[in-house]
Amino acid sequence: MLYSGHEKENTPHTQGVALMLSKRAQNALIGWRSRGPRIIKASFKTKKECITMNVIQCCAPTNDYNEDIKDEFYDRLQSIIEKYPTKDLTILMGDLNAKIAMENF
Repeated sequence: MLYSGHEKENTPHTQGVALMLSKRAQNALIGWRSRGPRIIKASFKTKKECITMNVIQCCAPTNDYNEDIKDEFYDRLQSIIEKYPTKDLTILMGDLNAKIAMENF
């Protein structure tokens, strides 16, 4: 398991994301990196030699957080996505804490 979150013993268990890998995924893993307690990214070899599969797992701050924290999260997420080559397969997954209001329809 790859984990990104608070690592101090007495820190409340808020935030944090993880990727659970199968044996096959573990063997294909090129590398991974934590980007704070809310984002983790991992890269995997694919059968196509020149293409890498990049997986980003995230948990966005809710509307209860101030705008600066939310902006920082989405700016960080955008910069991660933009760094991957366009030829690679990039998968973004997670809890983006989105709400759909009736007035948006």
